[in-house]
Amino acid sequence: MHKLVFTLLGTGSSGGVPRVGNQWGSCDPTNSKNRRRRCALLVRRIKERPIDEKRPEEKRPEENRPEENRIEKNREAATTLVIDTGADLREQLLSEHVTALDGVLLTHSHADHIFGLDDLRQLAMHMRKPAEVYMDQFTSNIVMQAFGYCFHQAEGSSYPAFCREIRIEHPQPFSINGLGGRVAVQSILAEHGDINALGFRIADLVYLPDAKRITDADSLTRLDNIDTLVVDALRYKNHPTHMNVDEALEFIAQVAPRRAILTNMHSDLDFVQLSKKLPAGVEAGYDGLTITLPAE
Repeated sequence: MHKLVFTLLGTGSSGGVPRVGNQWGSCDPTNSKNRRRRCALLVRRIKERPIDEKRPEEKRPEENRPEENRIEKNREAATTLVIDTGADLREQLLSEHVTALDGVLLTHSHADHIFGLDDLRQLAMHMRKPAEVYMDQFTSNIVMQAFGYCFHQAEGSSYPAFCREIRIEHPQPFSINGLGGRVAVQSILAEHGDINALGFRIADLVYLPDAKRITDADSLTRLDNIDTLVVDALRYKNHPTHMNVDEALEFIAQVAPRRAILTNMHSDLDFVQLSKKLPAGVEAGYDGLTITLPAE
């Protein structure tokens, strides 16, 4: 049995909620769903194994094994990806017990999406291989200015590179392999102010954390027949580079997914108050929200 499990690691705007200075805005600080880290998505393609399926090294006489190892739970082989590496990445990966990544996908080069790249160092050491980071040319140009040392060992330095770049060439689809099998990915090109940002379609879920509009023909086609849409909805007021709530709702109505989830929410969007205003099939996201879909 294979399934895809998506976890919203962060649903906040660039400063998170609360903002530095304990600024909660309109958000109720007593509601844990209002505490938002920067946007990121964890993707796991999981191949579940039955309890009685044992690895070769486990087929040893029971008397040679500790008692606690005789009682086993379901074990899972997973292909694990993360989309975006903001400043909260360390805590996000720790909270979900992530010890290895088969791929890191970057939507764009803004600080709240790349400033946790250095945290991949410890993960790469644990995996004993570089983290594979997928990004387009524009994002790469910016990333290499600030985080080139992650990808290239500096001359005379004893610190090795711990990331390997893999170029996304929109609209070419690509796939990432791991223990849980192959994860097929299609990029979606979104206008995000004076730059473009990528979103991604994985199976029947589309993730668009930073978008004002989409006009690219290939991208519009990739929005067809989806189950779940996770989409930018920064605030109630208009914004030049992000969809506001009304724009997000209009976009959702056009795409017509079975389920829509709002993300990248600023401190003026209280979870409870916003939820009361949303139509059926649309919900406010929150950190830790999990979506499970069949794997392809």
